[in-house]
Amino acid sequence: MRQFWLLCIAMAAASSAVAQFNEKPVLNLQTEDQKLVNWGYFLGFNQYDFKFEYKNDLPDVLVSKSFGFNVGLIGELRLNEFLDLRFEPGLFYTGRELGFPGFATENEAIREVRSTYISFPLLLKVSARRLGNWKPYVIGGAGMALNLGSNENSPDDNSSGTFRMKRQVYNYEVGFGIDFYLEYFKFSPSIRGVFALTDELVRDEDPASPWTSNIASMKTRGIFVNFTFE
Repeated sequence: MRQFWLLCIAMAAASSAVAQFNEKPVLNLQTEDQKLVNWGYFLGFNQYDFKFEYKNDLPDVLVSKSFGFNVGLIGELRLNEFLDLRFEPGLFYTGRELGFPGFATENEAIREVRSTYISFPLLLKVSARRLGNWKPYVIGGAGMALNLGSNENSPDDNSSGTFRMKRQVYNYEVGFGIDFYLEYFKFSPSIRGVFALTDELVRDEDPASPWTSNIASMKTRGIFVNFTFE
């Protein structure tokens, strides 16, 4: 069902885009970008991964990725015609499965990692000049996220089947998108990449743990698509 609605949104966006590229379109929302403060919300989907760095040259941890969803709010402060400062707090739900090498049974080798991030990014949006009813832009910035599924304070570790991550993560994100000025609102699809700056792994109590002893760092990286309504 979620895929159906995303397809409908994409088709609506494509139809609107064709109309926006007319030689002499009727201009919509002509004063939209003159507001000092603007509000909106976003919906979307994501696919998260991990980047591992190792201490020794041993077989890698395998990551199986899946799709998750995003939802959040937008607060935008207009700096000038081309620059906007944006705060985009949101909830990102994702799932990953880790396969650790060297184990005889699936129960020991596989760890399912389900994460719910509450993200607080501060972003700078750099836009081109508006062309009819559309305007391309790039966006980037940094922020902090809380991982509600981290298990950081759990007394159990991988020896008991519990994979632990740090609750607080610092990251940066970059992306690009297009603003489409429709009759009643502004619709903006964008593609973003997010990259953790801090190591997220909580290591096992045993310093020789076959799960975590060879991992120098484990950092989230991912890609997500947002559909913004303002």
